[in-house]
Amino acid sequence: MENEPDHENVEQNLCAKTTEEELSKSFNLEASLSKFSYIDLDKELEFKNDLIDDKEFDIPQVDTPPTLESILNETDDEEESFVLEDPTLLNIDTIDSHSYDTSSVASSDSGDRTNLKRKKKLPDSFSLHGSVMRHSLLKGISAQIVSAADKVDAGLPTAIAVSSLIAVGTSHGLALIFDQNQALRLCLGSTSVGGQYGAISALSINNDCSRLLCGFAKGQITMWDLASGKLLRSITDAHPPGTAILHIKFTDDPTLAICNDSGGSVFELTFKRVMGVRTCESRCLFSGSKGEVCCIEPLHSKPELKDHPITQFSLLAMASLTKILVIGLKPSLKVWMTFPYGRMDPSSVPLLAWHFVAVHNYVNPMLAFCRGDVVHFLLVKRDESGAIHVTKQKHLHLYYDLINFTWINSRTVVLLDSVEKLHVIDRQTQEELETVEISEVQLVYNSSHFKSLATGGNVSQALALVGEKACYQSISSYGGQIFYLGTKSVYVMMLRSWRERVDHLLKQDCLTEALALAWSFHEGKAKAVVGLSGDASKRKAVVADRMVEILFHYADRALKKCPDQGKIQVMEQHFQDMVPVIVDYCLLLERKDLLFSQMYDKLSENSVAKGVFLECLEPYILSDKLVGMTPQVMKDLIVHFQDKKLMENVEALIVHMDITSLDIQQVVLMCWENRLYDAMIYVYNRGMNEFISPMEKLFRVIAPPLNAGRTLTDEQVVMGNKLLVYISCCLAGRAYPLGDIPEDLVPLVKNQVFEFLIRLHSAEASPEEEIYPYVRTLLHFDTREFLNVLALTFEDFKNDKQAVEYQQRIVDILLKVMVENSDFTPSQVGCLFTFLARQLAKPDNTLFVNRTLFDQVLEFLCSPDDDSRHSERQQVLLELLQAGGIVQFEESRLIRMAEKAEFYQICEFMYEREHQYDKIIDCYLRDPLREEEVFNYIHNILSIPGHSAEEKQSVWQKAMDHIEELVSLRPCKAAELVAIHFSEQIETVIKKLQNQVLLFKFLRSLLDPREGVHVHQELVQISPCVTEQFIELLCQFSPNQVIETLQVLECYRLEETIQITQKYQLHEVTAYLLEKKGDIHGAFLIMLKRLQSKLQEITHQDEKTKEELSLKDVEDTMVETIALCQRNSHNLNQQQREALWFPLLEAMMAPQKLSGSTAPHLHPEALKSLTMQVLNSMAAFIALPSILQRILQDPVYGKGKLGEIQGLILGMLDTFNYEQTLLETTTSLLNQDLHWSLCNLRASVTRGLNPKQDYCSICLQQYKRRQEMADEIIVFSCGHLYHSFCLQNKECTIETEGQTRWTCYKCSSSNKVGKLSENSSEVKKGKTVPSQAASEPVLDPQQIQAFDQLCRLYRGSSRLALLTELSQNRSSESYRPFSGSQSGPAFNSIFQNENFQLQLIPPPVTED
Repeated sequence: MENEPDHENVEQNLCAKTTEEELSKSFNLEASLSKFSYIDLDKELEFKNDLIDDKEFDIPQVDTPPTLESILNETDDEEESFVLEDPTLLNIDTIDSHSYDTSSVASSDSGDRTNLKRKKKLPDSFSLHGSVMRHSLLKGISAQIVSAADKVDAGLPTAIAVSSLIAVGTSHGLALIFDQNQALRLCLGSTSVGGQYGAISALSINNDCSRLLCGFAKGQITMWDLASGKLLRSITDAHPPGTAILHIKFTDDPTLAICNDSGGSVFELTFKRVMGVRTCESRCLFSGSKGEVCCIEPLHSKPELKDHPITQFSLLAMASLTKILVIGLKPSLKVWMTFPYGRMDPSSVPLLAWHFVAVHNYVNPMLAFCRGDVVHFLLVKRDESGAIHVTKQKHLHLYYDLINFTWINSRTVVLLDSVEKLHVIDRQTQEELETVEISEVQLVYNSSHFKSLATGGNVSQALALVGEKACYQSISSYGGQIFYLGTKSVYVMMLRSWRERVDHLLKQDCLTEALALAWSFHEGKAKAVVGLSGDASKRKAVVADRMVEILFHYADRALKKCPDQGKIQVMEQHFQDMVPVIVDYCLLLERKDLLFSQMYDKLSENSVAKGVFLECLEPYILSDKLVGMTPQVMKDLIVHFQDKKLMENVEALIVHMDITSLDIQQVVLMCWENRLYDAMIYVYNRGMNEFISPMEKLFRVIAPPLNAGRTLTDEQVVMGNKLLVYISCCLAGRAYPLGDIPEDLVPLVKNQVFEFLIRLHSAEASPEEEIYPYVRTLLHFDTREFLNVLALTFEDFKNDKQAVEYQQRIVDILLKVMVENSDFTPSQVGCLFTFLARQLAKPDNTLFVNRTLFDQVLEFLCSPDDDSRHSERQQVLLELLQAGGIVQFEESRLIRMAEKAEFYQICEFMYEREHQYDKIIDCYLRDPLREEEVFNYIHNILSIPGHSAEEKQSVWQKAMDHIEELVSLRPCKAAELVAIHFSEQIETVIKKLQNQVLLFKFLRSLLDPREGVHVHQELVQISPCVTEQFIELLCQFSPNQVIETLQVLECYRLEETIQITQKYQLHEVTAYLLEKKGDIHGAFLIMLKRLQSKLQEITHQDEKTKEELSLKDVEDTMVETIALCQRNSHNLNQQQREALWFPLLEAMMAPQKLSGSTAPHLHPEALKSLTMQVLNSMAAFIALPSILQRILQDPVYGKGKLGEIQGLILGMLDTFNYEQTLLETTTSLLNQDLHWSLCNLRASVTRGLNPKQDYCSICLQQYKRRQEMADEIIVFSCGHLYHSFCLQNKECTIETEGQTRWTCYKCSSSNKVGKLSENSSEVKKGKTVPSQAASEPVLDPQQIQAFDQLCRLYRGSSRLALLTELSQNRSSESYRPFSGSQSGPAFNSIFQNENFQLQLIPPPVTED
């Protein structure tokens, strides 16, 4: 823009200019500023597809828009949230309820507004965008406003309007008109008229700046000629008397204006001149009695957009306290859109603002409207049919309440919040660019007019509340500037040009921020850019020049502000903060000339700065972003890193540099001294095109120790590896360490390297040097890798004559060096022949190797006299055979030699070729390293298809021959093999196993599922006699495990097994089997006999040596006997129970009788406690009186005193008391829990429902409106409400147990769990009755839901549930002998839950 001020001088104080100059400049720029928005639109079109990220929602089209009258007649209930007025007018077919919900403003605003309001604040925008706005005080106007108040009693300012003139209204009815130079041109009106009309409450200037409309606090309107200062009209009857004018606005048609009064009504004023007489006709557009409008905004189009198709409608936006309306005044009055706000803070101010913006290549008006903390953007278009179409754009959520919204251009908006802070926001990205505090303005508020104090305050409370923060008339925008009217001043705000923004940061000493901001202008990523025009390259050039100036300034400042010379760390830190910025931006701007000449020279003045500068270059060089440095910088760079002993960095840098401009010899010397071999090779290759010299240098280091047979140092190993990689690169045509050799040099380099490798002697050879030193050295260093390098090279060779000769020649040399020398290991020799075998096996092979050499190698590898490196020699030979070398040998001789040398893997390889699979089994069994793999091998041969029946048979026969070996190797694996493949031959296998221990191990692995044989027992047909044979072996070898094993075994005969256990005198096992058979008494007698014998041992025991042991034996046997009695008592009658328990009691009491009659007993107390245990256990099955009677009838006790049995009887009475107390407590708790549950269930079931809205969520009609059919209202606990007819259409019913149940359409359709319906809160006609009554009482859906809530409230299982499960466990307990593991179907117990907690507190108290 040609008139844009040019600020070259950084230190120039922009704000120091006089305000008069500023205002005159801004007014002189009127044309160009109005052009601004047009340029802005063009610019927006340029960026159209990058930046348009607005998610558009189509607002449903209206076929027949409602008339203004119908809107005026609506009820406006402030408490209800609005929905679109008449759903019948929507295209219901094309819209489902969800899309409608999304596009309604009410729904998008719903939610917890306090949460929305306090969103996270944006990051500090100053550092990103600098100062975006420039604000200045208009001193001339401000002074004259104050002066007018003093001199002519004009009163305080109340309203402002700006065009090419500025009009300020005052509280005493005067209008002061100022020109561009802030000179007072006119003072319209008088204080006497002001006394009659009140304060000026609104002002408006028309498009050509010829007319001024003034609205007054008492309701009058005056029109003035701004050229002559004449009063043209004084209108007193345009609207109802006694209401203040809140807004008055000219439209684009100078004969048409709109006014809005404090009654909330809106009127259209039409100015006419008939026969020289000026008249004004008024028409009511919106009546305040049906909803108060407090903000109006006609659409104004710039002159360049006057032909836009939308202008013919003369659109007007109006904001009432509950909704937004957009109406067209022309050609006839028509409502194009109505929009409800939804619920919000009643004190927030409704705001409206139009602006033309470019979206999708078209320029159309956009209406911004907001109330509170959300700004909505509506794009208004005219379609082909001539109708207006409104689409909703992405809205803006804020964390503050707004009192003003102003477009400064189509991309940038300025918002004023309720604490008088300005927020500059980029509309597309919604980024906050700047925040400015403007409390110093002392903004004028229009509260008194909204309360209509001048006419007695006859306004609604709602309007008066909104008016508290209304400042509509104090802020006016024009041509990219915003004017703010204060009580004693006028301020103007405008966007700074890009230069001003950069300079503003520079003045505040924020140089890095200034550079970052300038770079964002350069890249086109900055926001709210003013003053950059032309094509992209031109813009970049202008910004780049400015950045270079700043960089020079920055460098000077870095040197100037350097801290004390003494503290080297502080200086380094200072330059590390500053210098990288210079390097970064010079390279971003692609100004290496600047970086390496002026900047480097400047920074070289300080040695620390120079060092930091050189270190900054390192990452750029390593990433190849910086090529082509000056020789001086390169030299200084290497010297600097060398001085700092960072030699690894030097090497990394050298291989990324173009080193032709350096002193090659000096660099090579430095690399060699510091062991920088990569760098040395790179310098030779790139600097001198010399590829052989570095090889010679490296060979000289690693050859002598290798030839002398010494171990290499780590350093020498690194060198050898580098040498191999380097040779590989050269032969493959790649440069070392990165890149490629120039194509024209590739053949030459390959030939040179080959010639070098196959030299007969090295350059400075000693007389005793062996021939071919280079090949010999590499073979000694790493045979395998060197041969791999050769193999890769042979693949790359073309089949020309020279290549074939080279290959043959190098093969001959390899053979000569390795075969004729004894100082190579078998592994190394094997590597060579494997390499040769691979080459010979190729289809296009041209090499020749004598077969006798292969025979020599075979002799060498299989020599039985050398026992060392057995596995290594075997592995080498195997590799040689697998690589294709087998064709070089006679197979029968090879097998003989392999067997002799015990090379079993070689044998396997050969037998595999001949399909002699049975012989391979011998190979595995003889090989101690691989003998356990034999099982997998046999399994694979027998199960994998592809082998013939004869082969499988021979393998199985071999396995059977070696079955003892296999079982002794791994019984488990052997059993698995037999079970899978030859289950019908198990008895044959058993006969073959003569060794009893092996047979026992085999059978245990086969039959015992705990041993890990993963075979289905059903598939293995095992006869009972085999199982019994195993049990007998088990009784011999592992008697302690018999019971455990019997519990898991299945097929055995009880009688035979009992005979076996009796044979081996295993009484416990016999008792277990008898119990299993059903002979409870027999089992009991055996156990009783054991107990008696143990008790006898105790009674006759003299010494105390085994006292503890024998007591433990007695106790264990007694516990097992009690368990036997307990398990079986449930299934026996009283007489049978007594036959079990009384002998047991008798057995326990007998020793005590003996001790009483004869000698004193060793441990009477222990026996008494054991007897008590028996009594307590039998009390559950035998009545207490029977027990007492039996004890008292005992002849011993009958003769004695009661004192001897006192302990027993008292113990039984204690047990009775305890159980009685337990029963009473449990009953009490259960009664309390049941009462609590029923109380809460009743309260939940009878609780009422609270619907969220008063309209059906499917058809969107209020439930009162559809009375034509017998229709129920269904209300759900989630708060949604429906007509039953609508729910039926959406198939939201479920038939369960003969009842029809409803599900909520919204909740179930959004994949939530559908909640069952409650009884309807209001039914219009008739009620449905369940068609069928259930045979037993069931909870209805509402009760089920209430009960679920109850369970959640309890946070765990109830005591009732715990006791129920305990009683179930007890009654359904499986009576397995000796507590066998429960293998029945697993049931989910509440006790097994990992989160189970036993709660001892009473149930929680629920709220009503």
